[in-house]
Amino acid sequence: MATQILNRIGSEEEFFTLSQAALSSRLEFSGRITDNTYRSELLDKARAEVAFIESNRVRCFYFTDENYPQRLLECDDAPVMLYALGNADINATHMVSIVGTRNATVYGVNFINRLIGDLAERIDNLTIVSGLAFGCDITAHRRAMELGLPTIGVVAHGLDTLYPAEHRNYAAKMVRDGGGMILSDYLHGTPPHRGNFLARNRIVAGMADCIVVAESAARRGGALHTAKLGMLYNRDVFALPGRTSDLYSGGCNMLIRTNVAHLIETADDLIEAMNWKCRPPEGEQTLLFPELTPQQQLVIDYIRQNGEAQINSLTATLGIPAGQLMALLVEMEFNGLLLSLPGARYRLA
Repeated sequence: MATQILNRIGSEEEFFTLSQAALSSRLEFSGRITDNTYRSELLDKARAEVAFIESNRVRCFYFTDENYPQRLLECDDAPVMLYALGNADINATHMVSIVGTRNATVYGVNFINRLIGDLAERIDNLTIVSGLAFGCDITAHRRAMELGLPTIGVVAHGLDTLYPAEHRNYAAKMVRDGGGMILSDYLHGTPPHRGNFLARNRIVAGMADCIVVAESAARRGGALHTAKLGMLYNRDVFALPGRTSDLYSGGCNMLIRTNVAHLIETADDLIEAMNWKCRPPEGEQTLLFPELTPQQQLVIDYIRQNGEAQINSLTATLGIPAGQLMALLVEMEFNGLLLSLPGARYRLA
């Protein structure tokens, strides 16, 4: 639509400076978009956004720019403008979107960690895309950061806020460390609501080469929506199969059964289907584990004894203040010591 409008009127400047009658004549229709008041309001919003962009070092990608996500341009409903914090390459050679339920199980979490780890070892110039939500999304972002891979979180609101707030530390690390990015097509001040999340799925699906659904319930969910968009965009879609009795494998099994998604078990399945060239194998390297601090050792000992732990139980038993404990747990996750589960629960990695 934006391309058609530009082709008819010549430039963005003319869109805002032509009279209502002249613009309607050029476009061969009249409506809200040609109304003088509406266009004036758009300019006021643009000025406010420019001020926010300049004061917060926001990067902008206009749909006619060379650095706009080229894969996304293939989609009819691609956003006219994207806003970003961070420096990830949005046109990396290999881009994989990983999505799934907010209620990720150990089965799904382990699959995501293994998949990204194996891809990182074998594929050059790889970027992981997801939606920064609970469960499968944050697992994918976290694993990518652990391995030093660029990761892009596509959010459903303006860049002056972060939802969910619990992932603020992860988002800050993605941006701060230079390899990641928070991406949105919404103006600052736009709050998150249900419709935004469905709309942002088109970006998650459209800017990647393929979409992997790790876990999803059978009848609904953003992951299924993203997978179906991927199919419409001619993207390869993959889904992890599971037992028919498992709630959060139902959606994946359905995608495979209806030929929306390829069955995926390992990175080999994705690499072969995408016909990606792997880097030459290197000799195995010895894993180096960081030396534990006394507080980290207390956490490890508690979880080893109890199998898993919630934040409240750790605070009460170990006597570590909640704020200090949260920072400690986040650091231990990044170091690959702990595995975060739904319900603020933790297990040893």
